[in-house]
Amino acid sequence: MAETAIPNVTHHILENDYASEWMGIEVLALSDGHATVRMTLRQEMLNGFGMAHGGMIFAFADTAFALACNPASPADPDSITVAAGVDINFLKPAYQGQVITAVADRRSSAGRSGLYDIQIFAADPGAAASSGQPGELIAEFRGRSRTIPKK
Repeated sequence: MAETAIPNVTHHILENDYASEWMGIEVLALSDGHATVRMTLRQEMLNGFGMAHGGMIFAFADTAFALACNPASPADPDSITVAAGVDINFLKPAYQGQVITAVADRRSSAGRSGLYDIQIFAADPGAAASSGQPGELIAEFRGRSRTIPKK
């Protein structure tokens, strides 16, 4: 069964995240160490070749990474988890009107450090819903996290 948006999902890091709001990111699933999000690629998200700008794909995956790293109800309100480093591999292009989905999962956690893999998929509108699959794999993002004091 295809994932659907969770009504009234709240996550403290999205409350003032104007970039994610502008991108139209929708949260599909949240749990400890996991997040699934989606958005539709718009014209202003394309590069000069008419395909999704790599920076848009990166920012989209980075939001999924942040949601997976930071619990919706933080155990320690004086700490946040941020990116210590990331890399991304672009495998295939995505185009205007396609729905992209990012699936973020924690692979490892030790002390204040973590390792997360985020897969990004693209599908034509309605295709993902009818097939139950998020689409074709277009990018892989690996994030290294670090928990730091909140300022």
